[in-house]
Amino acid sequence: MHIVALHHVGSNNPDGIDIKKLKDKNGVPLDGIEFHPYYTVHDMIGIVVFFILFFAVVFFFPEGGGFFLEPPNFETANSLKTPAHIAPVWYYTPFYAILRAVPDKLGGVIAMGGAIAVLFLIPWLDRSPVRSIRYKGILSKIALTVFAISFLVLGYLGATPTTPTATLMARIFTVCFLFFLLMPIYTSIEKCKQPPERVTGGH
Repeated sequence: MHIVALHHVGSNNPDGIDIKKLKDKNGVPLDGIEFHPYYTVHDMIGIVVFFILFFAVVFFFPEGGGFFLEPPNFETANSLKTPAHIAPVWYYTPFYAILRAVPDKLGGVIAMGGAIAVLFLIPWLDRSPVRSIRYKGILSKIALTVFAISFLVLGYLGATPTTPTATLMARIFTVCFLFFLLMPIYTSIEKCKQPPERVTGGH
């Protein structure tokens, strides 16, 4: 369905200009980017880079320092011993840190689920007149930077045993996920640059 939509409507351009405004006599957006060769070549680069990293891990670095195959997987099972710290795989650790940061169990589950569910609301939360980050104001760039840092720190905290200091840091950086909930405020008051009117000049 995605490919069919791209074929009939076209894709947004890198400048984030609304492609529905200018159309040719056939109803094809003049500012849209054609699927081929632009996105086929673009996606092939991503696929090649992914497979290079994937096969490097599979053939040369399968354990990944404990991030791909966790050390407990190589320990003999012992029903009389409970591991001191049971951490999820690395790509779940930011959300695991959010779960542990909230004192209430139900609240932690809601916060963890909300951190994922809020991603689906971004098109309605972003009130900026422009789409591309290159034209957004300084508030959006600062908020995005703080969010990226908090995500990485939460990933580290989720992979380590809990301590009072780690719990405090997790709570502080969990608040940074308000980056999404505060988006309607700072995207509507900041000053943005205006992108150029035309990008591709037609098909």
